[in-house]
Amino acid sequence: MSKDLISDMLERIDADLVKFLRLQFTDIQGMPKNVAIPVQQAEKALTEGIWFDGSSIEGFARIEESDMLLKPDLNTYNILPWRPADARVARFICDVYTYGNKPFEGDPRYILKSVIAEAEEMGFGFNTGPELEFFLFKMLDGRPTTLYQDYGGYFDLAPTDSAEDVRRDIVFALTQMGFEIEASHHEVAESQHEIDFKYSNALDTADKVITFKFATKTLALNKGLHATFMAKPIGGINGSGMHTHISLSKKGKNAFYDPKGDRQLSDTAIYSIGGLLKHARAITRVANPTINSYKRLVPGYEAPVYITWSTTNRSALVRVPAARGNSTRAEFRSPDPMCNPYLCFAAMLASALDGIKKKIEPPESTDVNIYHLSEAERKKRGIEMLPGSLTEANAELNRDTVLKKVMGDHVMDGLNSIAQMESDLYRLTVHPWELDRYLANY
Repeated sequence: MSKDLISDMLERIDADLVKFLRLQFTDIQGMPKNVAIPVQQAEKALTEGIWFDGSSIEGFARIEESDMLLKPDLNTYNILPWRPADARVARFICDVYTYGNKPFEGDPRYILKSVIAEAEEMGFGFNTGPELEFFLFKMLDGRPTTLYQDYGGYFDLAPTDSAEDVRRDIVFALTQMGFEIEASHHEVAESQHEIDFKYSNALDTADKVITFKFATKTLALNKGLHATFMAKPIGGINGSGMHTHISLSKKGKNAFYDPKGDRQLSDTAIYSIGGLLKHARAITRVANPTINSYKRLVPGYEAPVYITWSTTNRSALVRVPAARGNSTRAEFRSPDPMCNPYLCFAAMLASALDGIKKKIEPPESTDVNIYHLSEAERKKRGIEMLPGSLTEANAELNRDTVLKKVMGDHVMDGLNSIAQMESDLYRLTVHPWELDRYLANY
């Protein structure tokens, strides 16, 4: 980082009257973490970095190798607009380094940057456009509940949608933080919402997903509400997804578009889809990272469970929207907003690149509603299903040599440990459903 860039940034921080800086990073589960420093430490942070203890961060480091260095990415500087002006706080998203000024191999942001670098070597840029859904629930005695804040439905307006003011505050704040908001609306389920922002390069959108989630939670809490990105907080209704639109570019042009190709899709697009479908079961481990995720991935609630693609229906895992030209893209519909976006996008890009390198042809597109097909008809068409549990998805990732290499030994060890721990805790817990079902009868 040049001295001129650092000097310019320090002048900007001073002009913005910033009092504190938050140096943010994420753990392996995608949870935002931060080290707060007074503005007087800004020059040190930008020139040398700030050391912290990584041994307490999930999936980061063992106690004997715990010292970690945070290096701010100047492109991620933002003032937190909900903080008071007399104690103004700004943040940087940081890359994590370890001894010898080496990038830390357990840093999810580093993993995504590494796959992006591989794509660039092949001449490609990678864009993503995630769509995050979330619920706004009431708080009682300072604790989150699953009590609806509103009873609106898809695209409903006030007064049915009583959480519209909260959505508006979120949109205003995100706009101030550099987001280009494209849409904000009520979703299908009661108290469920969606705010969409413009696509960008995958590193930028992964950063924005993390920012989006903590901003939404903070602003909801300011209104006495709890915003949750849990995949399936209430049984029997739609869960929350993070459908992600992806495309590759080459020399400034959309590499998925070919006016002479079948359905105006290029070989690059077709092979990318082939790679995504081939690795879909392994991608699921990072796209749907919790036990709760698999209560959303069931037939009948709009979430995709069948490994196929289509240009016409939304029951397929990969959908190609109708837009062409520079808007040509594929929509990968399985991720949920509990995922770590860095690991999720890295897995998706690595799968697409593998498809391109190996010229993986996808199966014939499925242009009928797959939910209406019988099991025998799906079997005849060769349509497989996504994993049905965290344990199954974790096993698939461990079998996938391409994605295992992308994640690296450190992250794989962490993911395996988390999957084992979560599954054991869930298995050993007696749940209310079991008491309702068995206690009186047995």
